[in-house]
Amino acid sequence: MKPHPLHRPSRAFTLVEAMLAVAILSLVVAAIYSSWTAILRASKVGLDAAAQAQRSRMALQTLEDALTTAQMSMLNADLYGFLARGGDEALLTFVARLPPSFPRSGRFGDLAVRRVIFKVEPGPENDRVLTLRQHPLVRDLDEDEENHPLILARGVRGLDLSFWDLQAGDWTEEWTRTNQLPPLVRIRLRLEPPGRQGGRQERVVTRVVAIPSRGLPPQFQMPRAGAPAVPGQPQVIPGGPGQPPVILAPNPAVPTPAPAVPGGRP
Repeated sequence: MKPHPLHRPSRAFTLVEAMLAVAILSLVVAAIYSSWTAILRASKVGLDAAAQAQRSRMALQTLEDALTTAQMSMLNADLYGFLARGGDEALLTFVARLPPSFPRSGRFGDLAVRRVIFKVEPGPENDRVLTLRQHPLVRDLDEDEENHPLILARGVRGLDLSFWDLQAGDWTEEWTRTNQLPPLVRIRLRLEPPGRQGGRQERVVTRVVAIPSRGLPPQFQMPRAGAPAVPGQPQVIPGGPGQPPVILAPNPAVPTPAPAVPGGRP
């Protein structure tokens, strides 16, 4: 009688079983990697969308701050011109009395009345950007401000501008009265979708801004030195009724008398 073995020798994995185990492990790793990549991609798109929304909000706020402080002088209409052109090559320029909190105000000190220039132009990253340039009213645009404007928004497809016409009672896309300020300005900032996917619909941010200033008529403005008076118009007299007092500066050529001392010799 043949003796029965007490222990059977253990069998190893066959080549087919090993390949099947490796294939299953590869599928699991690939599924984990694809899920993690999708999560990272969605997170990046969300962060880009949030950053773009914040950028667009700040850009429109800067435009609103400038428009609400716009100034117009009919006596010097050539210096206070209001020029606007919407679209892919948008341009908006006017004069405003800007607050100290306005971007780059520290460069100009106490010169609050400045001309601002908003423009859509090619950016440094092969995209289109909305830029801001500014210079004091009595000075030209310097080289540094011209070559290094403040970038307000990136990925801009266009800036559409509409103006409320009081005579027509409707919105118009062209403002031809450069020596007048429109009462209302409607701004539509068109941006690239997050992720720069050209097939997706563009993002549009709209805001309507009311301009409180209507321009100061010439008869209520101080004429420039040597300028003739306007016939038939009431003139502002320095130091007159309703005007601040005129304080004359002392003439350095005339000595100022010393004050009298009580009880002293004359």
